Amino acid sequence: MPRPPDPAKRRDLLDRVRAYVLHNGLSDLSLRPLARELGTSDRMLLYYFGSKERLVAEALAVYERRPLRRSRELLETLGSPTDAPGLRRFMEEVWRQFSDPDVRASLPLYLEIMSVSVLHPDRYGPVVHDIITEWTDLLTRVFRDLGMTRERAQTQAALLSGASFGLMITPLATGDWDRADKAFHALLDALEPGWHATP
Repeated sequence: MPRPPDPAKRRDLLDRVRAYVLHNGLSDLSLRPLARELGTSDRMLLYYFGSKERLVAEALAVYERRPLRRSRELLETLGSPTDAPGLRRFMEEVWRQFSDPDVRASLPLYLEIMSVSVLHPDRYGPVVHDIITEWTDLLTRVFRDLGMTRERAQTQAALLSGASFGLMITPLATGDWDRADKAFHALLDALEPGWHATP
């Protein structure tokens, strides 16, 4: 009977894969050069992760889901916001988490994954779908707790998550994070008056 994968070795591989893809991107990523760089074999990487796409997805999830995890923990600790100002404070905290240099450094890679997923849905399509779905579901729950109908909560969540994601991606081209920060707060100014329970 084969031995089960070593969790410590698996985590070490994920850490090193993440560093590799952040530096090299995905466009020319193949398992053999990656394995050589990591001092292992492509067969070993497949043994631990099953596929290149799963390997990359897990390597990113270890770190880049921290804002999602922290947001969930915040909701569990403090409870969902009970009014529009409370929701605004929650979203400002979410935005602040994405200003973490380590998280921000991974955004170009996420943009690349999204682009690849559009052109080749079989590769990273599920990864992008899961990221968007998890954020939208989280925000839908928050809007529902404000008293909105499910349909309206889902629409508001899609609007807020989509616009926020766009504001995180735009500065990758312009380099102007201060303008993105101001635009995010202007977005909240525009949306907050509509965050009330459905009559």
